[in-house]
Amino acid sequence: MPGEPYREHDGASHKEAALRRMLTDWPSLIVAYSGGVDSAYLSWIATATLGPRALCITADSPSYPEHHRALALRIARDFGFQHEIIRTNELTLPAYRANHADRCYHCKHELYSQLAAIARDRGIGAIADGSNADDRGDYRPGRQAAREFAVVSPLDAVGLTKAEIRELSRRAGLPTWDEPASACLSSRIPYFSEVTDDKLRMIERAEAVLRQLGFRVCRVRHHVQPGAHGEELALARLEIGRDEMARAIEPDVAGAIDRALRGLGYAQVTLDLRGYRLGSLNEALRLRPV
Repeated sequence: MPGEPYREHDGASHKEAALRRMLTDWPSLIVAYSGGVDSAYLSWIATATLGPRALCITADSPSYPEHHRALALRIARDFGFQHEIIRTNELTLPAYRANHADRCYHCKHELYSQLAAIARDRGIGAIADGSNADDRGDYRPGRQAAREFAVVSPLDAVGLTKAEIRELSRRAGLPTWDEPASACLSSRIPYFSEVTDDKLRMIERAEAVLRQLGFRVCRVRHHVQPGAHGEELALARLEIGRDEMARAIEPDVAGAIDRALRGLGYAQVTLDLRGYRLGSLNEALRLRPV
């Protein structure tokens, strides 16, 4: 992770060399490029290895945060990616909006069905995602959709971990090397609570407030409960990086957060004392890795 000493014997350089060799096995490749740490590195090395035969495609949808979109566009421009943006329509799918534990499957199925059509129409040899070796033990129903469309995971295949990808990204000059972990906006909504565009925009504006106040690692978990008159009240549960939590409870900062988020429509704003943790909404489910 950023700030930790990196040890050359960890083998990242050898894994990167193996990755380059693997990439040359495909005459052409589509990279599902979100602009996150993993997909940015994969897009960079695929472009460096395959040149214009690597096509990096970003899926734009209501659940894709604007600041991620801006970062993805900037990196693609600065590093010379062959880059296209497509529009995905997962929010029109009843199974996606219902927000059951397999929500991610329906999102990835929508994405890969479009990427597969592009690959077929243009004669592109393979589709790759940014899954890495650390993802193997996590609950990721989108992996089932990847298998159905024969999506390959080169970073995972050569055993690259998140820490190694960050280090290799740093060496490559990619600004994503120390970016906080990212996920779609729908991941802020508890399972079985409907995903709507209004909720996604509210979450995005709330997280923009936190970033404007200087918080790097933050999530606004969007909960709802019935009000006294049967109306639906929105509640914001904030997860802040543990090293930033002390600042979040300073009276002036806490007051600014509360005022801003109530101004967006949240009836209550709370701070989760456990801080940010990956996939915290999965804690309510009994899940196995997928």
